Amino acid sequence: MLQQRTIKSLTRAVGVGVHSGQKVELTLRPAPPDSGIVFRRTDLPVPVDIPVSAHTVCDTRMATTISPGGDAGAPKVQTIEHLLSACAGLGIDNLAIDITGEEVPVLDGSAASFVFLLQSAGVVQQNAPKRFLRVLKAVEVREGEGAALKWARLEPFHGYRLSFEIEFHHPALDATGQRVSFDFGSGRYKRDIARARTFGFTKDVEMMRARGLALGGSMDNAIVVDDTRVLNAGGLRYDDEFVKHKILDAIGDMQVAGKPLLASYTAFKGGHALNNKLLRKLLADASAFEVVSFEREAEAPSGFADLAPAW
Repeated sequence: MLQQRTIKSLTRAVGVGVHSGQKVELTLRPAPPDSGIVFRRTDLPVPVDIPVSAHTVCDTRMATTISPGGDAGAPKVQTIEHLLSACAGLGIDNLAIDITGEEVPVLDGSAASFVFLLQSAGVVQQNAPKRFLRVLKAVEVREGEGAALKWARLEPFHGYRLSFEIEFHHPALDATGQRVSFDFGSGRYKRDIARARTFGFTKDVEMMRARGLALGGSMDNAIVVDDTRVLNAGGLRYDDEFVKHKILDAIGDMQVAGKPLLASYTAFKGGHALNNKLLRKLLADASAFEVVSFEREAEAPSGFADLAPAW
């Protein structure tokens, strides 16, 4: 049986939110089977639990934000996508996350620090079948026309594969890879995707900070690009780091489905908003998906039994 996974022991991290600039502490705890990933705002007079699901997403501007029932006026947790991406990369189904503020700390701007945290805590199998959301027919969302066109699509696939293409018309980004595909069955998430950092443009910083965004952003936790080049002294971690970060984000955004996907995901110039619209469109059509588990590991897609080693 392909089993659910959680972490073996408690682990903590402290950092700043990339948008709020506020210091936040995360405490990651093991969680029982079928509980999913749940954030708990422990800084409030009465702690509030916010389960991760497509319908608790309340904002997708600059990051993915969740709140109870998706209520924009309720307590929230924002910038959850990098941590969720790490959970997906290690095959973690159940996790309780205490947080002392409303934004997940950005750490180094990638998912690598979260992968390290989770692996340090240990990944353990649980006595319950791992449940997947298997896509049965193509679902697509499109926005804009001509040069403004962007789209995202889910299609049936025996496994989990993601392809992303960017188009920024910027010399620094155009000099790097514009399209990347990643297959989860390869087991190379940690090596090939997790270290890709978020990025931003100096021309946008003043505008964003005037809106109360990017207050915690720096070259320590983001790739910073001016009109022509990357400003970070160390350069890029991957030749195609920009588009790989978009894949990293998409993995986290798709994880809010509550179960790992069995699908082929393809996107062109997409982002958090389009990803959430795509998930909601899928879940609104009961004929477009089914929930499955694998009694025999041999029936699962190649490599999935080894997706996250039990430490």
